[in-house]
Amino acid sequence: MKGVVLAGGKGSRLYPLTRVTNKHLLPVYDRPMVFYPIQTLVDADIRDVIIVTGGQNSGDFLRLLSNGKDFNLHRIHYTYQEGEGGIADALRLAEPFVEGEKICVILGDNIIENNIIASKQAFEKQSAGAHIILKEVPDAGRFGCPEISDGRILGIEEKPKSPKSSYAVTGLYFYDATVFEKIGRTKPSSRNELEITDVNNMYLQERTLTHSILDGWWTDAGTFESLQRATNMVSETGANKIPGRGKPPQHSRNSE
Repeated sequence: MKGVVLAGGKGSRLYPLTRVTNKHLLPVYDRPMVFYPIQTLVDADIRDVIIVTGGQNSGDFLRLLSNGKDFNLHRIHYTYQEGEGGIADALRLAEPFVEGEKICVILGDNIIENNIIASKQAFEKQSAGAHIILKEVPDAGRFGCPEISDGRILGIEEKPKSPKSSYAVTGLYFYDATVFEKIGRTKPSSRNELEITDVNNMYLQERTLTHSILDGWWTDAGTFESLQRATNMVSETGANKIPGRGKPPQHSRNSE
C-alpha cells in the first residue's frame, strides 16, 4: 500500500503565519506539522509516500524532507497542485505514482494520538472499495459529516449547517485504484472545489464504503484555534508518543 500526504493550499485561515511558508511547515510543538501525518503512515508500515504540495514555498518540502531518510522511507515523491481545487483535485495528481495499488490518504494538517493499523488491516481484507475513519466531535459541521443509522452510513454531507450526527470524517482515507475514475466524474462544488465527500458518496452508492471509529484524540491544525489545540495535545500527551500504540479502532462494515 502506498501513502499520499496532501499538503497543498494557501493556508489562508492561518494568515499572516502563512505569508512566507506553507501551513504544513508550521511548528506543532517541537516538529513541523507535516511530520505527524508522515509518521502516521510509517507507523502503519507504509513507506512508499508522495507529498502533494502547492503555493510559493513548495521547494521548502524538499529541503525539509529530502529523500525521506528521517522516516526510513523506501521512496518519497513530490508533486505540485496549482491553485486550490480541493482535496479530490489534489489527490488525482498522485495517480501516476499510485500505479494501480491501494492507497492511504492523509491530510497534511491531521494529527492523531494513536494509530491506524487496525483500519489499514481491515481495508486490506476488502477486495475493493474505500474505508473512512470517523471521530465524534463537538463541531461536526466543520467537516464532512455522515448520517448514521444502526451503525451504517446513509450519506455524507460536506460542512452541513445542521449536522445529522456528531461524527466527523477525519482526514484519513483508504481507497482502491478506482478513486481516480471517481474523481474524474466529480463536479466542482459551490466552493469551486472537487470535494472528497462526493467521492466517498460514490463508494457508498456502490456499497463498497466501510468505516471505523478512531480511538484516541484527533485534530486538524488548519485554524489558529486548532493549531493551538494540536500543540497543546501533543505537548500534554508527549511528542515522542505521537502516534502511539493505543487501543485499536472499532470497525463496522457499511455494506456486505
